[in-house]
Amino acid sequence: MRTQPLRRNTLDETIDVFLRHMRLDRKLSHNTVTAYGRDLARFAGWVDKARAPGPTQPADVDRDLLFDYLVTLRDDGLHPRSIARHMSSLRSYFRHLVELRLITDSPMNLIDLPRLDRDLPDVLSPEEVERLLAAPGRGTARAVRDTAMLELLYATGLRVSELVRLNLEDVDLQAGMVRTLGKGGRERLIPVGETARDQLLTYVRDARARFLPRGAAVNTLFLTGRGKSMTRQGFWKLLKRYAHSAGITKPISPHKLRHSFATHLLAGGADLRAVQALLGHADIATTEIYTHVQRDQLRMTYDRFHPRA
Repeated sequence: MRTQPLRRNTLDETIDVFLRHMRLDRKLSHNTVTAYGRDLARFAGWVDKARAPGPTQPADVDRDLLFDYLVTLRDDGLHPRSIARHMSSLRSYFRHLVELRLITDSPMNLIDLPRLDRDLPDVLSPEEVERLLAAPGRGTARAVRDTAMLELLYATGLRVSELVRLNLEDVDLQAGMVRTLGKGGRERLIPVGETARDQLLTYVRDARARFLPRGAAVNTLFLTGRGKSMTRQGFWKLLKRYAHSAGITKPISPHKLRHSFATHLLAGGADLRAVQALLGHADIATTEIYTHVQRDQLRMTYDRFHPRA
């Protein structure tokens, strides 16, 4: 390849620079930056062994080395989508080094990966959603809290990380709006339907104080039984338990409620651009995948009911 280093920096040093850029300048989430770091650390460790002895500079990475790494990932049994994610991380990393003028060309430009078909999101039916939302039951502060979280997630399409980061001032119950910071630090305002708003009001007015230790001042909206902020993992466990009690046998995740939110909106006639704004997608192509779900459902309906299908 034609790359020439303008300054001598090792892979480990430039990976640290890249991750700092993603965290501070791009303002990506902790989980996203961690995923980048994990992929790139695996690559750097492999290169150290392949090119030992001595540290390796980014300009030492060429097409043949990248292909050898691809083969190694495949031989290690990684799924093609995991391999594609690793390559995407490397592509972003080398692109940033070009922007910093640490190299003149990205070696990833010489790698032509096959386009992978995107998995269509698996969603819950409206009936399954109804059973899930009713699963916490009534009568306890915990049931009120859990119902409010489930209702809000389905009513807004929030990511679970956005849900557990909500503070009291992020929710305007009178106006029926929620403010959140999504990926890249982009703020969006999302309307909340009457049912979810009523559940939130009941939680804030009647139940939230029961999770607070005496005299504690915690600003986080959703709290655990110990008065701490609800975590992604904690909510995931609750969701799995309620899905089981609701008789939902398909795999469940918080993101499935987000997929269901978008799919059900489009099924009801919502505009694609409006759904894009509600989900916080920077590119409408990301939102368009839900139109494929609708077309598949239409095809199934046609094949099932048309007399000459």
